[in-house]
Amino acid sequence: MADFNRAITLAMTGASGAQYGLRLLDCLVQANCQVQFLISDAARVVVETETELELPNDGSLEDFLTLNFDAEPGQIVVNSARDWFSSVASGSASPTSMVICPASGGTLSAIACGASNNLIERAADVVIKEKRQLIVVPRETPLSEIHLENMLKLARLGVTVLPAMPGFYQNPETIDDLVDFVVARILDHLGVEQNLLPRWGS
Repeated sequence: MADFNRAITLAMTGASGAQYGLRLLDCLVQANCQVQFLISDAARVVVETETELELPNDGSLEDFLTLNFDAEPGQIVVNSARDWFSSVASGSASPTSMVICPASGGTLSAIACGASNNLIERAADVVIKEKRQLIVVPRETPLSEIHLENMLKLARLGVTVLPAMPGFYQNPETIDDLVDFVVARILDHLGVEQNLLPRWGS
């Protein structure tokens, strides 16, 4: 098995912005990270609606992603929503960093309340209780008081709330440029080297 730089949990939930999560997956693979990948049923619908990617539903998702993202064997590990024996479900084995991208309002609410009704929520709960790194990338507008209260609660717990708000100072020319802006900020917070976005002033 390949020697990966580090392990990172990436979860995709049912907010718009599947391109952000898929581009992040691509960049993490390129950076030689092992990715513990989780995707909700709603996120699958969003992926099929917003991209040309057709994700399999027959248990072959791990092989599909490994092939399509040019990953090494074992580099992308797909965890099902009810796999309570997954390493991400326990503080003794889970990666030290987790990103939820995109993060739906419902997911933010569940995490803020400690619901742990599925593996995504449980993995986030583990990261918070172990005082590790959790980054959530909400993609919603406008934001209700409920959304804001949940994000404030998570921020006070040490969670990085990084909304999908692309900037324009880099003079983007394509949608991919806007996606890369947000993904670059996520990678910066993960401490993963990236060259997607020129540094301010450079």
